[in-house]
Amino acid sequence: MGKRRDYSSRRRRADRALLMQHKEEGMLQVHGIGHFHPENVIDNAFLESLDIGTTDEWILDRVGIRERRTVLSLDYIRDTHNTDPRAAYDASRYTNAQTGASAARMAIERAGLQPGDIGMVIAGGCSPQYVTPAESCIIAAELGIEAPAFDLNSACSTFVAQLDFLGKMHAESLPDFVLIVSPENNTRTVNYSDRATAVLWGDGSSAAVVSTRVPARSAVLRTSFASDPAGWESVVIPTGGLFRQDGSAVQRFAIRRTAATAAALLKKQDGDVDIEPWFIGHQANLLMLRSAASRVGVSDSRHLFNVDRFGNCGAAGAPGVLSQNWGRFSPGDRLALVVVGAGLSWGGALLTFSGETA
Repeated sequence: MGKRRDYSSRRRRADRALLMQHKEEGMLQVHGIGHFHPENVIDNAFLESLDIGTTDEWILDRVGIRERRTVLSLDYIRDTHNTDPRAAYDASRYTNAQTGASAARMAIERAGLQPGDIGMVIAGGCSPQYVTPAESCIIAAELGIEAPAFDLNSACSTFVAQLDFLGKMHAESLPDFVLIVSPENNTRTVNYSDRATAVLWGDGSSAAVVSTRVPARSAVLRTSFASDPAGWESVVIPTGGLFRQDGSAVQRFAIRRTAATAAALLKKQDGDVDIEPWFIGHQANLLMLRSAASRVGVSDSRHLFNVDRFGNCGAAGAPGVLSQNWGRFSPGDRLALVVVGAGLSWGGALLTFSGETA
C-alpha cells in the first residue's frame, strides 16, 4: 500500500505537468466518449441453427465470440442468409445516421455539452450507408448540428486515423469541440451462408468529443498511424457487396502490428510514470487480442475487451470498449489503444487520465 501511495503522489505531479503541457501545446483532449449497440442478439446457438457447419464449441475455439448485435432481424437473416446485401439496408431497424447519433449523444452528454457546441463533425468506418453525401453530414443533420462535416475513413483503423489527423493540426485551425463518429453496421455486408465470416461481425457505433483548445480529464499523449497499401486486397467490402478477407493472413498481420505498435507507444520516455498501462486492441477476435497482449506483456487485469459479447464492430470496436469503461480510469492511468484494419492500415494512441480539467 505504501508503494501505491507513492505512485499516487507521483501520478498527481506528473499529471499536472502533462495537463499544462497539453494546454500549452494544443494536444488533443478527450472530453467525452459514447457507444451504441442495437438490441437484436446473434448468439452462437442462432448461428448453429443456420446449419452452416458451426457449433458453439467451434466458434469459441477459433474466435472466442459468444454474442454479437445486429440492426437486422433474426428472421431476416434466417430466411435470406443475407445473400443480397443491398436488400439489407431496407431490412435494417436503424440507419447508420441513427446509430451514430445515438453514440454521439452519449459522448456529448458525458462532455457536459450540447449539440450546438460542436464545431465540426468527422465520420468514418467500414461500410458507409451512402457513397455520397458524406456520412458525417447525415449524422450532423440527425443531431441538429450546423457545422463543417466530412468523412475521414480508414476502415477498422478509422478512430486512431482521426485522432492522429486532428492531433497534428494547429489548435487555432480547429473549433473548440470536434465530434468524431464511427457508425458500424457491418452485419449488412455479411454472408450468413459463410461460417468463416458469419461468426465474426457485430454492429456497434462509437463517438468521441475532442478538443485541441479546451483541457479535459483525458489527453492523447502520442499517436501513430501507418499503412501498407500493397495488402489492400486482403480485406474488402465492395460497394453494394459482401465482406471478404484472407483470414489467416489478416490475423497474422493483426497480431504482429498490434504488438509492435503497443510496444512503441508504451516505450518509456522522459516524465513517464512507472504504472502498468491499460490496453485496448482492435476487437477482431479474442484469440488474436490475447496473443497480442501477451506479446506486449499486458496482464489480464489490464486488458479491456468486449469482442466476446459484441463481436467485431469494425472501427467502433476499440473506442466502444473505451466508452464502456470510461468511468473506470483513475488519475495517472495510461491507456494504449491499438487498431488494425483494411488498407492494410494500423495505428495507436496513448491516452493519459488526469481527473482534472483546468
